[in-house]
Amino acid sequence: MNNKNLIPIFTILLLFFFTFKIQGQSFDNNGKDSLMLYNKMLSEKQLREDLKILLAINEKVNSGLYQYRSKKQIDSIYNTTIKSIKKPMRVTEFYKIMLRLADFEGSVHNYTIPDLDLINFLKRQKSFFPYPLVYINGQIIFDGQSSDIPPGSRIRSINGVNDVQLMQSFYKYYTADGFNITEKLSASVNKSFGINYLLEYGLCDEFIIEYNSPKSESLQKKVLPAVTLNQREINIKNRFSASVTELIDFKKQPAYSFRMLNATVGLLNLRSFGMAYGSDDPKFKTYVQFLDSVFTGLDKNKVSNLIIDVRNNPGGSDPNFEQPVMYLTDKPFKENVKASIIFDPNFLPYEKYFWGVSTSERIDSVSKKMGKEYLKDVYPVFKNNISLQNQKYNPVYHPKSPIFKGNLYLLINENVASAASHFASLVKGYVQNVAIIGVETVGGYYLHNGHTPLVYELPNSKIKTQFSIVNLVQDAPKKDNQPEGHGIIPDYEVWPSLNDFFEHKDTQMEFTLKLIKMK
Repeated sequence: MNNKNLIPIFTILLLFFFTFKIQGQSFDNNGKDSLMLYNKMLSEKQLREDLKILLAINEKVNSGLYQYRSKKQIDSIYNTTIKSIKKPMRVTEFYKIMLRLADFEGSVHNYTIPDLDLINFLKRQKSFFPYPLVYINGQIIFDGQSSDIPPGSRIRSINGVNDVQLMQSFYKYYTADGFNITEKLSASVNKSFGINYLLEYGLCDEFIIEYNSPKSESLQKKVLPAVTLNQREINIKNRFSASVTELIDFKKQPAYSFRMLNATVGLLNLRSFGMAYGSDDPKFKTYVQFLDSVFTGLDKNKVSNLIIDVRNNPGGSDPNFEQPVMYLTDKPFKENVKASIIFDPNFLPYEKYFWGVSTSERIDSVSKKMGKEYLKDVYPVFKNNISLQNQKYNPVYHPKSPIFKGNLYLLINENVASAASHFASLVKGYVQNVAIIGVETVGGYYLHNGHTPLVYELPNSKIKTQFSIVNLVQDAPKKDNQPEGHGIIPDYEVWPSLNDFFEHKDTQMEFTLKLIKMK
């Protein structure tokens, strides 16, 4: 990687970071006295102590800390942040600073969350934005079905904050591998108007909306009362675009499915790679049998085109994601060419701050002991400040018969992460006759930190930081059209369009079907 390219990016991020008002819009202004029980004030000393502990933990445990940033850059942003704290601060404002630090590192597996008591308090409030919104063509589009605002209207401002400022304020909540920003763009709308809006802008009783109705330049205003989280979720289920968006929703669709679109085109949906925890899981055998039946049928019926749709697939585990690739290539491959952690698995660094492997539940002593034994088995030898993976956990995957010899079309988008982006990386690297359609994935092509998440809780703020400790150099052949520090780059970049939104069409699938007809 050319380090010269990192300098302007680093400078821009620093300027954005430190020109932002650290005290921002506070929850104090909303008159919700009970909130102060959870959103406590932290002293300068407490804030600085938490930041120093955060950096120390990352240096000892996080193998991806210097993957995309140099030690000098990481030290600089932490030192500048520590020096910038000159007065007490509420937990929610400190949380935003931690989000920027986690985002700056460049790992999709980084996750930061305040104390669960605060989150649960917010979930109980009648302060939620009532309707779903969707990102289309750089705009915030109204996706609700109500008599208040027409579906497809462009939202220009909410409570006095214009659309551009709104979207940019949420970028820090969504981490990505390397430097890509595709998920930030859409997630700043699609995923931000629930809890994240409350964390960013505080509690409110109503939302003043300025908008343009479809095909109108006239600015209109509407005041919408805030709703409960339950009511918001009901409205989201009734969204205008539901007939399209639900088809690629991994929470609503089966993990895998197949159907023929016509005599010459098959569609294999892979909505999640969490269908089994490993090869010993009985569900794994069912999944393997399913894939074998699919590819046997494609071969028997001489199907010339196969679409594999992994859009919105959040990941999962191996050996699940490797299985389809075995039917698509005539070359052997591995999950990675190198996997490692940076500490001795016999001694967990900063154990007194260790919370567990999930932000939702603290680990018990039995599970902690089992976890340590697992790490010692997978990363047995600590030498020269690194523990390499035991190669028995990195097998060679060989091609399976019948290999699909037709035209492959892979559909990806900005929400493809972790094992799903790793799958897309293998397809791009090892499959010959493939066209990739959609949007750059949030997960990396060449490498990522994954496999084993660890969660630490900072002593004063009680904010939890989660990161995956295994640095993986993926078995990803070098490609001229695949820059370092990015997700899988599609051959055809296709974003959803507003016209298709109105017509309830899937823009990326429609493009793919037209591409097949042109062959």
